[in-house]
Amino acid sequence: NLAMAASQLRLIFACAGIFASFSYSAVKQEDLYKLEFGGEGERFSFTFLALAVERGINAAVALLGLLALGGSGLRIAYSDIFNSGISQMFAMAGANEALRYVSYPTQVLGKSCKMVPVMAGGILLSGKKYSAAQYLQVLIITAGVVVFNFGGKKKSGGSDSMYGLSLIGLSLLMDALTGGLQEKVKKRTKELNPGTPNAKPTQYESMFWTNLSGVIVAMVFAALSGHLSAGIDFCVRFPQVLQPMVMFALASAVGQNFIYYTITQFNPLILSTVTTTRKIFSTIYSVLRNPSKPLASVQWLGCGLVFAGLLVELLETVFKRSSSKAKAEALPAVTKDAPAAKPKKSKKAD
Repeated sequence: NLAMAASQLRLIFACAGIFASFSYSAVKQEDLYKLEFGGEGERFSFTFLALAVERGINAAVALLGLLALGGSGLRIAYSDIFNSGISQMFAMAGANEALRYVSYPTQVLGKSCKMVPVMAGGILLSGKKYSAAQYLQVLIITAGVVVFNFGGKKKSGGSDSMYGLSLIGLSLLMDALTGGLQEKVKKRTKELNPGTPNAKPTQYESMFWTNLSGVIVAMVFAALSGHLSAGIDFCVRFPQVLQPMVMFALASAVGQNFIYYTITQFNPLILSTVTTTRKIFSTIYSVLRNPSKPLASVQWLGCGLVFAGLLVELLETVFKRSSSKAKAEALPAVTKDAPAAKPKKSKKAD
């Protein structure tokens, strides 16, 4: 009973951390790109500077974790981690830049389609097979996003423009590439450490090197695109923009720690349940805090379809776990019956 109570308290702690950090991060991310500053209503538009700050703070938090807890002591596939950090940074760049051209609910629902390019890449590049439930999930979510984006009233000011939707599409492609590169990191780490079974980097090693590569590339692109100088000038003229920028980055770093904690202490099903619920909360909250831009009834239907599609994955995982548990419980009974069959055979032989 004490152990169960302690486990429940850890779960409450993890859920509260993920909800609080990523919900707050989502609010600050939206504020960073949507708030107007000065008499002329200027908006922040320097994505690569914001990403350099966010990736830098994440790398600093990961470095503190490494110094406090130590590393794995393994040979690490640094080049592969570096590449995954670059693709992850571009995925975030596309998603963040899209907020300048689409509403926050549109961005969240669009990013919920991440499994579509991942599935297509798996089929075309490696011949991977997917279950019927996974195809159903992709179909429902895709239908939901289409209904949401095209089922509302036409808005003034170029809201939810095709350019913004294209940026979300680019972000999704980078997400697919990141997933493949992260799998390659795991494979290469095992190859580099043949004497260590299940060799893999620690959570803080992965977090540090991924974010370090991200901040380096973000700084290069910020300098080349003019985001660095113009963004710093914007921050000097409107220092109040630093609050949402820094708090978005800090909340993101804290959220990554809670995600790793949940995976370590519990299982991916719990994490999926929490993060899916958090997405629903963030989307609805964003709509409620902007009453001047309500959703049409058809868009609420599209929103419901997306989250129903996300729940398909959870139900499939629950079903698989239940089946595995039932098989595991049935196994001892089979092994008990097996020895009893031998005496019967020996009697017949006598």
